[in-house]
Amino acid sequence: MLQFPILSRFVPLVGHTARSIHSSAGLLFRSTPVLCAEPLKKKKKLDPQVVKQREERKRKRLEKQIRRLEKNARQLKPIEELEVPMELIDEQAYACAQFFLVKRKRNVPKPTAALLESRALLEKQWAKYRMQETLADYQLLDRTVAAQTKALNELKLESEDLYQQAIQPDPALVPFRAQGPVATPPIKGYEQPDGEYIDVSRKWE
Repeated sequence: MLQFPILSRFVPLVGHTARSIHSSAGLLFRSTPVLCAEPLKKKKKLDPQVVKQREERKRKRLEKQIRRLEKNARQLKPIEELEVPMELIDEQAYACAQFFLVKRKRNVPKPTAALLESRALLEKQWAKYRMQETLADYQLLDRTVAAQTKALNELKLESEDLYQQAIQPDPALVPFRAQGPVATPPIKGYEQPDGEYIDVSRKWE
């Protein structure tokens, strides 16, 4: 019988399975554990003395703010729209320092006596014109009301029914449409919850 020494080395390996060179377990499908929410923490019972001290500190803080507001009651809050921009202030200071670079400061000519007199005369003429226009409107309204009253009195003498119909308001004269409230009416006994908010208002101290 022939023997092959080379093949005899590989024969024992045929019946064995191949092994992995890694020492870790195989990568299979795994399920992660269920992550539940954290259980609610029990409210700690505070000492009544501690609660009283907190309320006292809060009350003192409010009293301090009230005193500060009363102290600065006459101090007006600045309006940002009325504040002069820093660019203009710097420009005016630069112009005052150098006379030949005056940019914003203008020399307004002093009005003469003839100009002042013409302005006063023009104001008087305008006031007279407005008075005459207003008086004409009043007179036209009075004449209209008097003519209407006279016509109604004559109509009343002719027919009482026609007079009653004439004094009824005309709904088509002034078109008017009204719609009911669209907002939800308030719920009785509803307690509005306090939401979280960030106070971004500026403090003037």
